[in-house]
Amino acid sequence: MDTVALAERYARVKGALPEHVKLIAVSKKRTAEEIQRLYDLGQRAFGENYPQELRDKQPELPEDIEWHFIGHLQTNKVKYIASFVHLVHGVDREALLDELNKRAATSGRTIGVLLQVHIAQEETKHGFLPDEIRALCAGGDLQSRWPALRFRGLMGMATNTEDLGQVRREFEGLAALRKELIKGGTVNALLFTELSMGMSGDVEEAVAAGSTMVRIGTAIFGERG
Repeated sequence: MDTVALAERYARVKGALPEHVKLIAVSKKRTAEEIQRLYDLGQRAFGENYPQELRDKQPELPEDIEWHFIGHLQTNKVKYIASFVHLVHGVDREALLDELNKRAATSGRTIGVLLQVHIAQEETKHGFLPDEIRALCAGGDLQSRWPALRFRGLMGMATNTEDLGQVRREFEGLAALRKELIKGGTVNALLFTELSMGMSGDVEEAVAAGSTMVRIGTAIFGERG
């Protein structure tokens, strides 16, 4: 990997983001050496999609890396990452909350989670429907039900379309849902601060709609060889 080119791409991506938006560098299928080079440039938050791959990489890299799991997580794979993962972005069902809570408690730690909302016009994407999120939050104190988890906000993936107006509306709907939940008092406003939305193709629309975290990989690391 050309370190100079990596530094230029990284600076370009970082420079385009407002200071309040956190960059999650998507490092799936990247080697520990590639991740280390980006770490050496100052990046600390990395996003992975595959539990076993993350389990294998984590011991090879600095302990202060903030690992974000951004893929679809199966309950039987939680055990691979529960002892060190910082934030799980795509929590899309109660069974996964149950397993994350159990594994976090066993590890003697708390795990941050984002509730994934299905905002796209695509059946292949995962997530709670907005009304399911409302019911889940209204059903009682989330923190009491899952005490080893910290509910940090919402995550969503927009429709894969060239209609950026539709993408923007989907992101705006997710931002409005977070505000509604906070206003209704069903979530902890001090913790429920994050909106994980936006990737390379729709980052501008996501930031404009209120994203606090964006997930970008190829624009930083470059195309895989």
